[in-house]
Amino acid sequence: MEYKPNYTYVLECRDKTLYTGWTNNLDKRIKAHNEGRGAKYTKPRRPVKLLYYETFPSKEEAMRRECEIKRMSRKEKLELIRGQVPKKGNA
Repeated sequence: MEYKPNYTYVLECRDKTLYTGWTNNLDKRIKAHNEGRGAKYTKPRRPVKLLYYETFPSKEEAMRRECEIKRMSRKEKLELIRGQVPKKGNA
């Protein structure tokens, strides 16, 4: 069976808000967000820009990390993006 990585990612929206999600195809997912086929949150806030991602071997790990990041404050997310917080996974 072929290994297919899973990703947890953080986007910056046009209004400078941050959006966190997970996917198994990062390029396709970012394209979908920018075409208005991503999340309800990002649709009116396009275009979005990928700021950060981490790679995981399983969907469950990526989803777990998504929940962890979503619980962070904006300041903590920005510190993570700047590399000031230890990353989990293989990013």
